[in-house]
Amino acid sequence: MVSEHERLNLVIKTSSIASGVPAKKSGSRSVLGDAVFRVLARSSSAILVLVILGILAELVRASGMSIGKFGPGFLTSGAWNPVTQEFGALSSIYGTIASTVIAMLIAVPLSLMLALFLVELASPFFSKIVGGAIELLAAIPSIIYGMWGLFVFAPYMADHIQPAIQKVAGRLPLFQGPPMGIGILTAGIILALMVLPFITAVMRDVFQMAPAVAKESAYGLGSTTVEVARSVTVPYGMQGLIGACFLGLGRAIGETMAVTFVIGNNRSISMSLFDVGNSIASTLANEFSEASEPMYLSALMELGLVLFGITMVIQIIAQFWLKRMERQTGRR
Repeated sequence: MVSEHERLNLVIKTSSIASGVPAKKSGSRSVLGDAVFRVLARSSSAILVLVILGILAELVRASGMSIGKFGPGFLTSGAWNPVTQEFGALSSIYGTIASTVIAMLIAVPLSLMLALFLVELASPFFSKIVGGAIELLAAIPSIIYGMWGLFVFAPYMADHIQPAIQKVAGRLPLFQGPPMGIGILTAGIILALMVLPFITAVMRDVFQMAPAVAKESAYGLGSTTVEVARSVTVPYGMQGLIGACFLGLGRAIGETMAVTFVIGNNRSISMSLFDVGNSIASTLANEFSEASEPMYLSALMELGLVLFGITMVIQIIAQFWLKRMERQTGRR
């Protein structure tokens, strides 16, 4: 049997003979380099897995008191009273999911349109400028988004946007209540602005990898730019598009500072998006330093465990969809 290393040397020698260039002799140095690289790669992967398992184990250990007292009811209870030592995660889970859903509903279509515009319509010079500006948004710290949202965007929401929405759809339960500016809707919009650069950048890079031959063939058959984007560019980059969406989803669901500034930090659960609420991350940021009682601290750690679990579920779903897309592409 010929080993993989010997087969590689044979391929190198054969290609060098065909090209007339003498092949370099591979000695023990190359074998040692391969072995070192293999050990480093496997060690890095193992360390990453150990770190994740260590975080999970510490969260489970620190939240053991809360898990033992409240059990599964912690996820369905809306109580949160440090005085009576009664805690539940329902309001935090609701605020987290509601603000994240709003962010994704706004950010994904805008990111898709921006990426297609930069790839299919904009000139290279203009695309480079706009692309750089979008990527610059990703470098802005989250606390800056939060301060801007609280002092600039929230008053504008209260004075103009929310009253306008109520005039059009005020009868719907989603848009009832006083226009305070802060709340779940404002938090979702701020999150959308934060995740938009990440999703757009990934989509743009994936769409740029679409084969030029396929696009030119579609244009040659009389297709318009919209038809080429719909039939060639988007299907080719569908896996990257899904990955970009889940990347933005993971970024939005764990955001702390920006949401803390504008969501209101109230434990009420309301159908109205104008009402204030809270998220898991904002609760941890606001109350962790005040947790003096062991049960209080354990409940906060269990909230962190819930957020960890939600993030892991998102990653599993993302991997499932990507694998499914790969299988569908392979069948074609």
